[in-house]
Amino acid sequence: MSQIKKVRGFQDIYGREAEKYRFVVDTARDIFGRYNFQEIILPFVEEVSLFERSVGEETDIVQKEMYVFEDRGGRKLALRPEGTASVVRAYIENGLYAKGGYQKLFYEGAMFRYERPQAGRYRQFHQIGAEIFGVSSPLADAELIKMVREILDRLNIEARLEINTLGDFESRKRYTEKLKEYLKDREEQLCEDCKRRLERNPLRVLDCKVEGCKEAVGNAPLLSQFLSEESKERFEKVKEYLDALGVDYTVNPSLVRGLDYYTDTVFEFVSDKIGAQGTVAAGGRYDNLVKELGGPDTPALGFAAGVERLMLLVEKLPEEKPLVSVIPVKEDYNLKALGTARDLRSKGVRTELILKEGSLKSRMKTAGKMGSKFVVFVSDRLELKDMETGSQEEVGNTESLIGLLEEKGVI
Repeated sequence: MSQIKKVRGFQDIYGREAEKYRFVVDTARDIFGRYNFQEIILPFVEEVSLFERSVGEETDIVQKEMYVFEDRGGRKLALRPEGTASVVRAYIENGLYAKGGYQKLFYEGAMFRYERPQAGRYRQFHQIGAEIFGVSSPLADAELIKMVREILDRLNIEARLEINTLGDFESRKRYTEKLKEYLKDREEQLCEDCKRRLERNPLRVLDCKVEGCKEAVGNAPLLSQFLSEESKERFEKVKEYLDALGVDYTVNPSLVRGLDYYTDTVFEFVSDKIGAQGTVAAGGRYDNLVKELGGPDTPALGFAAGVERLMLLVEKLPEEKPLVSVIPVKEDYNLKALGTARDLRSKGVRTELILKEGSLKSRMKTAGKMGSKFVVFVSDRLELKDMETGSQEEVGNTESLIGLLEEKGVI
């Protein structure tokens, strides 16, 4: 029979890559906890209409990239392509807005988009993200951005921060009309996708990577020229707070983000080390989305980061605890070896009970291949062997063994 292989665009994560994955996710989780975010675990499948109404019908995600199917009940469903829309749906459906105060939620997990696989981009990929509901203060914008900066710093990832403001609803409306007039005169230069976007969401043309479109918008009017006084003041406050927090940034007037739901503050952290599409974390404010999806009028903001893209930039992992392998010298000592391994693990020692049968020499080879720093031989006594120096010491019992491992810095 022929070998079954994984589906193109999907991947197995194991070995050192799995260590990187866990390092990224655990680092983010730790910082989310320090900022008092609570976890939300989301379903993988949602109704297609959720993403059409939130992400936007004219976006590439909805038009080209979603995995859409019909279930046996005739419902049109999709594998989730991003996390924010699902969090907003859950916030509304579970009545979290009625709990008083404001809500801070984080998530992690797999997302699905049918796009061309490339370095750090897969058809099944993983995101970490966080959302804040019920806070309109620009303090929240600055603190969220600072939190993302801390995650990247803890991962030792260098990335520049670019920020912009899209303004409030009225600001965007005025600008959209002016931009549409400008682009109509240059429609021949636009790609087919952008010609469709021209009527529904001309802002998306600014985000297009096709050369002709980039040239067409080169001298386009700037959104900053159409901002309301309130939006201008809000953006100035965000910058003031970022300065106070010591977060470096560049204002990028062309930054619009690719999703329809953003308003006011938008931001991206960009690395030059992973090619042209170097965004590793991005987000912003979306004050209208909760209401648009059937909830109460609720200000909100959030961010998401691709775990695989962060993994590409993680060069050094924290040092692993030394591995201690336990080997019964013969079958008669299996129970004693089992208890020894249990006692070591209870003290936090990374312990491998060598399960492979065979000669003592072959089991020693197995311990070596696993990267064991020490081996404990179990017989009527315990002996600790240093695999680097070859030295071997006899210890009377497990308590003495633990004391010796403490001296050697294993515990």
